[in-house]
Order: sequence, then C-alpha cells, then structure tokens
Amino acid sequence: MRADLVLDCKNQHGEGIFWNPADGCVWWTDIEGNMLWQYDPASGAHSSYDMPDRVCCFAPCEKGGLIVAFANRVSFFYLETSKETKICDFEADNPETRANDGRTDRQGRFVVGGMNEVSGSANSSVISIDGTLGVTTLIEGISCANSICFSPDGTTMYFADTPEKDVLAFDYDTGAGQVSGPRSFSSFRGEPGLPDGSCVDAQGGVWNAEWEGRRVVRIAPDGTIDTIIDVPVWKPTCCAFGGENFDTLYITTSRLMSDEKTLEQEPLSGGLFAVKPGFRGVEDAPFRH
Repeated sequence: MRADLVLDCKNQHGEGIFWNPADGCVWWTDIEGNMLWQYDPASGAHSSYDMPDRVCCFAPCEKGGLIVAFANRVSFFYLETSKETKICDFEADNPETRANDGRTDRQGRFVVGGMNEVSGSANSSVISIDGTLGVTTLIEGISCANSICFSPDGTTMYFADTPEKDVLAFDYDTGAGQVSGPRSFSSFRGEPGLPDGSCVDAQGGVWNAEWEGRRVVRIAPDGTIDTIIDVPVWKPTCCAFGGENFDTLYITTSRLMSDEKTLEQEPLSGGLFAVKPGFRGVEDAPFRH
C-alpha cells in the first residue's frame, strides 16, 4: 500500500499533524519553517500562517484558539490576532532542549515531550498541562520524545524516546493524568527507520511514521506490525486520521538534513501525503480549560 501526495508544500520539517472536526481541516506545523499549515480535503484549499517562533506541536482549544508548544514555552495563541498568552516555560533551565512531540489525551489535557537538539543527551522530559493550567512532569531522562498518543479508551499512553528504538506503553490514569507501568510495546530494532510521530485507530492499533524509513506502519494491539504504508520520501514524521469518516491517514514529511542529491531524487520531500488504509481513526479531544 502506498501513500499519495496531496499537497506539495515542501515543508522544511512537517510535524504535529491532527484533524480538526471544527473546521473539517488537517492542521500541522513546519517546525523549522516557523509556519502552521491548514488543508481542506473537501475543496483542496490550503493556507499557511507565519508564526513568531518554531511550533513543535499544538492543538485546538475547546474555547477557541490554539494551545501551542513553541520551542521554549507553551502558550495560548490566536491566529486571527497573533495574540499570545504564555502558560509556562519549557525547560527554561536547559538551553539544549526544546519541545517536540505532543497530543491531547482523551480528557483534553495537553501532553508535550521534549528533545535535546544540541548534544542528544537524555535530559529532557514529558509534561502535561491540565484544564487549570497546572503543569505536571510525567517522564524524565528523555533524549527525543515522540509517538505520544492514547488508546481509544484513554487508559494507555504510547511513547517513544526515538534513539532507543522502542515504542513503549504506559498505564494512564485518566482521572489523575499520571503514567505508570512502562513496558515495551514494539521494538523498532529490526525496522528500516526510527519511531517518530504516532496516532491510533478505533481498533487499538498504533500507526507510526518511521523517520528515515520511507514508511508508516501499523502496530497491532499485540505489538506486531501488520500493515505497511510505503511513503515515497525518506523522512516521514507524523500521521493522523482525518476526513469525514476518519478513514484517511494523513502523513507529514521532512526535508531536514537532506542534501541536494537526495532532494533531487525525492523532490516531494516535505509534502503532505494521504492514504485510505482500511481503518478508521479516533477523534482527538480539544484542549479543555
């Protein structure tokens, strides 16, 4: 099965994709391009928005606007006015780290993981921001957080520290928003790429974009890979189900650290791709506050 190009947006580093039922559009970030993107599959129309800083991940808010994890802070942001209201700093005491991957849980908390983009040291973390804007640290000692997503019933959180080449599963307390019981869910040690961004389907499968692996894979609930989606570029980054029936898988890709020869061979790098893999996704909750 192969994903097809739907928008040749040439993102420097497309990431953080999600479907917004409120407007029927796919949204994602070009982290290194300092831009947000919006695509309407019904009309084919698309828009891009300049941002004041790198946006690493984001989500719509139940009361309007966005919650945005910029590189060094998490804020409310309103595209119509460019108004920003900071909620908290992200690891202000560590100049080597920035926010990276994130997604809302089923209760509407915003869970954000970081990465060390300078030395690669395992000294970043995963935090959660709840509806009172309280900030809780969930995981520490992280090099590059990715794959944050939640099972359909919300009781399992999936996560990968990408260099470790494992997707982990945690028990997730939906009431307290805490994690426990980490265990290996699926090893990527035999895979062509590394685990990057993930989403889940309604049957409990985890879909993961393989960084430098040219594909997206479905990890079945038993931890085995049972579906492979070929992506015609080197660096898939993240994926999300969307569309009217939540049956289209949208995939972001990257041109980051690709030389001219690679980009000549893969001119669609950085584009938005899509495929109907025969599964339906689960709607993400907006941030509730």
